[in-house]
Amino acid sequence: MFRSLVLTFSLLLATASTLFAEDWPADLVQFNATSGQTVFEAAPGQWDSLIRERGWILRDDDHWKLWYTGYNQDSQPATMKLGLATSTDGIHWERHAANPLVDDFWVEDMIVVRHDNLFFMFAEGRNDQAQLLKSVDGVQWERVGTLDIRLSNGQPIPPGPFGTPTAFYEDGVWNLFYERRDEGVWLARSADMKVWTNVQDEPVLVPGPEAYDRLMIAMNQVIRHGDRYYAVLHGTGTPQKPREWCTTLAVSDDLLHWHKYSGNPLLPLALNRSSGQLVQTDNGFRLYTMHGAVMVHSHDGVR
Repeated sequence: MFRSLVLTFSLLLATASTLFAEDWPADLVQFNATSGQTVFEAAPGQWDSLIRERGWILRDDDHWKLWYTGYNQDSQPATMKLGLATSTDGIHWERHAANPLVDDFWVEDMIVVRHDNLFFMFAEGRNDQAQLLKSVDGVQWERVGTLDIRLSNGQPIPPGPFGTPTAFYEDGVWNLFYERRDEGVWLARSADMKVWTNVQDEPVLVPGPEAYDRLMIAMNQVIRHGDRYYAVLHGTGTPQKPREWCTTLAVSDDLLHWHKYSGNPLLPLALNRSSGQLVQTDNGFRLYTMHGAVMVHSHDGVR
């Protein structure tokens, strides 16, 4: 069902899915491919001997937090666990003494939003079921439960995976972007994070038409920059595994209609860097990519 939906709408969306490079803020798209620096990586032999997919960084002046997914293939069954690292500059990170923060249920591919003096984490659970957690301090987390997402008519979405949850709060409304088997990105909304309703039952973003994301796509972040919304995505056009993933950008005026950057991907495809996040500093934006290791990219080297 999902594939037929994507095929139906992909041509319509893809034909108007790019904007010319000159229409894009340089500080969001012009990252130096040679500026990539590994700032956080797995710890061999430990519970986080491997890290994967999207982690999340929150910066509060000189206080930086990085939540990430760690696991150890030698521990079976392998469970994705939640870790935390802290930093004063976003470059040098130290693991939190309480790690792993969560090890009794699956936490993967997260985004953290601070709202009303609480931290809300949207993450994948086991079997790619998006879930919500909350915390007072960002260290001790309570699982609220699996997200209840409904079709536009109020009926539950069909069974199956729904992952890479990306939340954006504005004007009293929670916007939730999610993917299904990486075949498209859907948008649901909620006033209270209890029930989420699709704005439309068709994806707001689909793979293609360019080769770099012609097979799979997911959204990692939404920011407001100036008077427009920008989304950091990742995608792949590689049919065989291991796939080459890349980091891309799209823009919208209403969170519903999106246009991909004509200069995508932001970094060369051969670098295979994905699960990206833009973090604003006093000297401009940094682009962090997370999958496998946390790397930072800037315009003129790390600033």
